[in-house]
Amino acid sequence: MSGMATVPEVPEVPGPRSLHGTRSTVVWVVVVLAGSAALGLLGGLIWGEFAPRATLQEIGAGTAEVINAETRAFFGADVWFSGIAVVAGLLTGVLGYRFAVAPREGTGRAAVAAALILGALAGEFVMLWLGEQIGLSAYNHDLASSQNGTVFSASLALGAKTALTFWPLFTAIVVLVAEWGTRPGSGQHPD
Repeated sequence: MSGMATVPEVPEVPGPRSLHGTRSTVVWVVVVLAGSAALGLLGGLIWGEFAPRATLQEIGAGTAEVINAETRAFFGADVWFSGIAVVAGLLTGVLGYRFAVAPREGTGRAAVAAALILGALAGEFVMLWLGEQIGLSAYNHDLASSQNGTVFSASLALGAKTALTFWPLFTAIVVLVAEWGTRPGSGQHPD
């Protein structure tokens, strides 16, 4: 037997510090998800109020057609949605990384980063839902009760469903670029 005594390994028991870190991570996950939903509400309000809408004309009971078949309103609505989603993605990526991801380590960091991306997806669906609801009741009323020849605005709808990827995509890009920039040795060139 050697002169060195071996100390038995004691399993690490979660202490107050690790519980505080877990609670903090859970709080930040909830804050990130709620913040993305709130930003989605704001985005939906902006999209619903400012996106162009096609002009319709009543041609029969409950039937209307687009007055100008070459209108750019449908494309314009998709562009507005996409632009708002890109800005929201950049905002959630930068602010979320700075305040929620960067101060964490290990699994807490990964959990908050994943919550940022999932929150971005949820925020985008909130934005889509609210934007489509704005003006929908007026459209339905006009369609149901207008006389032939009445002109009114169409309801807002997203034609390019691929735009639903922009918010989470830009959030993920910001987080990945920020993580890549904080890697040990990034920015150091070998001699």
